[in-house]
Amino acid sequence: MAAEKIKAETRTEFGKGAARRIRRADKVPAVVYGHGAETRHLTLPGHDTWLALKAGGSNALLELDIDGEPQLALTKQVQVDPIRRTLEHIDFVAVRRGERVTVDVNVVVTGEAGPDTLVVTENTTITLEAEATHIPENLEVSVEGSPAGTQITAADLDLPPGSVLVTDPETLVVNVTEQMSAEDLEAELEEAEAEAGIEREESDEDAETAEGAGEGAEDGSGEDSQGGDQE
Repeated sequence: MAAEKIKAETRTEFGKGAARRIRRADKVPAVVYGHGAETRHLTLPGHDTWLALKAGGSNALLELDIDGEPQLALTKQVQVDPIRRTLEHIDFVAVRRGERVTVDVNVVVTGEAGPDTLVVTENTTITLEAEATHIPENLEVSVEGSPAGTQITAADLDLPPGSVLVTDPETLVVNVTEQMSAEDLEAELEEAEAEAGIEREESDEDAETAEGAGEGAEDGSGEDSQGGDQE
């Protein structure tokens, strides 16, 4: 994973007011820590940083130019405004080339499993140890044509060269099961509710069906009765 180059400035103003002013200028407050050094407070260009994070994924590696001094920085936490979807703050950890780091990498499921199956992703991330400049953006696992009963564990994943699995190898990642019919699903739900002591309320549709059946029975009995009188 190549490091995106971003020009950074040392930040001297702190607090909520200062952070708001930085964001209004289309910039992002950030910090870099690690290697026993003091935490460095920075200001980054908003648009360029957003593009770099989007390209690098959850473990984006940036080469920060801090007042002319280069620093490799691994993304650790990104705060995003939930409404405007703008960057609020970023935490980085300082790393060096050749240094090994432990990271969580997303699992991406590809392909179509066999007919009448349901693919369940049991774990969406896997922990790896990798060289800081060779962290995979994600790990792909294919379920193409897999029949029901197929189970893919962490040990089955193809890791990039140099990466070491940290997650327990027996951890279930993907489970391909038999797809349940609507009738089977309803029966299983009713059984679970019965075991939990939950009583279903009669729906309006069920009530109308029952009422219609009752009226039909009454009409039938009435006709029989009239027929008897005529005889």
